Amino acid sequence: MRTGALVAERASASDWIALLKPRIALMVALSAFVGGLLAAGPGADLVRVVEAAVWITLTAGAASVFNQVIERDTDRLMVRTANRPLPAGRIATRDAIFYGTGLAVASIAALAWRFGLLAALLALATLFAYAAVYTPLKRVSTLNTVVGAIPGAAPPLLGYVALAGGTGRWAWALFAVVFVWQFPHFMAIAWLHRADYARAGMQMLPALPGCEKVAARTGLVHALVLLPVVLLPGAWGDAGVVYTLGAFALTLLYVAAAARFAWREDAPSARLVLFASLVHLPLVLALVLLDPVVGVGILSR
Repeated sequence: MRTGALVAERASASDWIALLKPRIALMVALSAFVGGLLAAGPGADLVRVVEAAVWITLTAGAASVFNQVIERDTDRLMVRTANRPLPAGRIATRDAIFYGTGLAVASIAALAWRFGLLAALLALATLFAYAAVYTPLKRVSTLNTVVGAIPGAAPPLLGYVALAGGTGRWAWALFAVVFVWQFPHFMAIAWLHRADYARAGMQMLPALPGCEKVAARTGLVHALVLLPVVLLPGAWGDAGVVYTLGAFALTLLYVAAAARFAWREDAPSARLVLFASLVHLPLVLALVLLDPVVGVGILSR
């Protein structure tokens, strides 16, 4: 008991924030906001759209907390994660569980009360898939990347459902974009940290003997698949030239980065894929808001 108190005293506000994985949380918030705004349409109540995005982001934060609770032992074995609050001992496991549970209960209850049962149930399913399926699967099978990409792509769908009460073409289009977008991003990260993953016994494709080149080529294949996927809203008539041409050009750049990584397979090329991925998705989401045909963004007002 005393040890837990001492651990809690060493924790800072930044440690509790770190458990939420802020960079992931920011991407969740942005994509959930765009999904909600698309569902609400012209004249949307922005306060309500932001509120939905906040609750969805907190649900994702709870999933991140549970992920780190489950992986605290393997995190100690990896250089990139050894200084996280749990493996470093700055936050007690018990306190992290309470924290994650509080976030999950509050956010899902708020979604049910304010936005309907369907949004809450989908958010709960997303949390479960990330923490209870994807996280333990990382020690068992390389299929963890495919499974993890499903809850990873859920935020825009959740935002849409929260505001519309159901799904629509934009909800599924953005889900598909984020789902496919993740693979080059994940493969680059896993390649850069393949020694760490191997040391911790994580079944990530680049960490397996002889699979480094397979991982880079897998990333390239998915980048190529992303080209037609980003064009779906334009093909359906739901987006105009601003989104369609802009998203296609951005994805071509993403493909170019993935192709360089597949060809050279070195650290600078892997980092270029990461940079391209972190630029690509926010800009594609911004193009949704800028396209006048979509009718919910800046140019349409």
